Amino acid sequence: MSKAGTHILRITLQGEPSVYREIEIESRRTPSDLAEVSVHAFNFKLGHHFGFYPKLTGPDVLRAQPSFELSADESEESDTRNVRRTCLTNAFPNVGHTMLLMLDYADNWRFVIEVIRRGKKAAKTCYPKVLKTMGQAPEQFGSWDNEDVLGRR
Repeated sequence: MSKAGTHILRITLQGEPSVYREIEIESRRTPSDLAEVSVHAFNFKLGHHFGFYPKLTGPDVLRAQPSFELSADESEESDTRNVRRTCLTNAFPNVGHTMLLMLDYADNWRFVIEVIRRGKKAAKTCYPKVLKTMGQAPEQFGSWDNEDVLGRR
């Protein structure tokens, strides 16, 4: 019996190539699982809206296919796939495969996710796991205090 596979991925903050994380996650997991572990590796919180897109830049990123979105409804005619009903093996099929993870569309956080290796699940090992951390992640929500919110300075 062969061991289950894993995906080893590099998650880079778009526009900041020196800020990245490398993670290993079971290949049977979903893009939703990948989004969660990716943002947590940067000390971010996963918002209500996120998606994976094959195009990394340009004004039509959200229209590129195949895409995987949290809000995808398989009953509608759409090429968008649901992040909870797809396994990583289908969403990220090969080493070198790259997608853009967009988080919090209003704040426009963008992470480039690339498959850098495939592995085999090791016995007695918990997945997903962070393998490497490079660079300091920015604050997701920035800093502010109550006086700024209330308009008092």
